[in-house]
Amino acid sequence: MAFLTALVTLCLLQSSAALYFHIGETERKCFIEEIPDETMVVGNYKVQAYDHNVKDYMPVSRDIGMHVDIADPDEKTILSRTYAAEGRFTFTSHTAGEHVICLNSNSSAWFNSGQLRVHLDISVGEHAVDYQQVQAKDKLTELQLRVRQLLDQVEQITKEQNYQRYREERFRQTSESTNQRVLWWSIAQTLILLITGFWQMQHLKSFFEAKKLV
Repeated sequence: MAFLTALVTLCLLQSSAALYFHIGETERKCFIEEIPDETMVVGNYKVQAYDHNVKDYMPVSRDIGMHVDIADPDEKTILSRTYAAEGRFTFTSHTAGEHVICLNSNSSAWFNSGQLRVHLDISVGEHAVDYQQVQAKDKLTELQLRVRQLLDQVEQITKEQNYQRYREERFRQTSESTNQRVLWWSIAQTLILLITGFWQMQHLKSFFEAKKLV
């Protein structure tokens, strides 16, 4: 039951994320995707331009494409390429963590630039695998294909669990470091107060002695 629950949870978390957004022809839009290591990611996109004549978004001209930049958690570029107005990009993560996916059109129309609508569908893990192609390529039966899917899902669960452990460990280290800094800061404040109090007492003593009050 625990295994089935984890499997269902992973399927919900790793399912395709489809959305659309609007940008200008010279604007850039970035997304952050948390991805385990050694995980394949596939992004399908389509660009449309606003047509003032029909007052709706229509397919863009062939000279407008989409440039995709992807950086890993270490800010290293793992993909930088210009694609057509409709297509897909694929990459495999080698470091677990937050990956930054940025898209912008290759249009150079700085003046009178139009409005674009970008449809984006990002699939992570086994959801990025086209099992119909796998079945045709490897000539698998339905049972063999189902077993292959289950094995991929189990592998993805393992990667996700390892990533969650990594995040918990990093959070624990951050918490311990913060607590240690707070402790040392409290000690420093106490020492400063003691030194200040001692100095004030010495100063007052010297003042009273000078005035011959003591």
